[in-house]
Amino acid sequence: EDMRIPHSYLKTFQGPATGIIVERERLNKYGAPLLGATVKPKLGLSGKNYGRVVYEGLKGGLDFLKDDENINSQPFMRWRERFLNCMEGINRASAATGEVKGSYLNVTAATMEEIYERAEYAKEVGSIVIMIDLVMGYTAIQSIALWARKNDMLLHLHRAGNSTYARQKNHGINFRVICKWMRMSGVDHIHAGTVVGKLEGDPLMIKGFYDILRLTNLEVNLPFGIFFEMPWASYVVVCQC
Repeated sequence: EDMRIPHSYLKTFQGPATGIIVERERLNKYGAPLLGATVKPKLGLSGKNYGRVVYEGLKGGLDFLKDDENINSQPFMRWRERFLNCMEGINRASAATGEVKGSYLNVTAATMEEIYERAEYAKEVGSIVIMIDLVMGYTAIQSIALWARKNDMLLHLHRAGNSTYARQKNHGINFRVICKWMRMSGVDHIHAGTVVGKLEGDPLMIKGFYDILRLTNLEVNLPFGIFFEMPWASYVVVCQC
């Protein structure tokens, strides 16, 4: 359900490099929520049509769009094609609106070599944010988090695979513990769920997830599912979406 991580152990991890503060600086947007969405349908679009959806969404008022967790590199849309068309849509939308826009490019792959290759390509074509899936594993997550820190890239984590831990109530690992591990690992954003729609959860439990990701010092809050006090060792705030 929950765990307390000692301050001395927290200091051995890198934590997030940027978090929500730097993202707001890069988007130059303050005083209002950042508005984002996921491209749908998640599977079946060509790269060109995918880029068109990105352009139309950003031009219509969104601050960012993102790949869905299933989008990696399928025969109908290889990853290079998607990255190029997404960046074309982002650049056109930014030019049309005069605002900074973005889209999270999913670099999840079967090996670290492929993950690094995709991340480097995303950087080369001008993206400032990449995305990974939780299912890729903890070593891979920390490795790409180090790469993102060194390359000044924002890192978004989709919680794909979380239900294999959390769906059963009698065993497994609650997502609040995963939130703590991911903040330690160094991701800047986490797909933390919502109280309505897809990934719907109990409102108090979801608030507990958000508190774990945004507070600098955790206090016991039993209704939110937080069982331990825990200082966050000066880790920056993680964006929850």
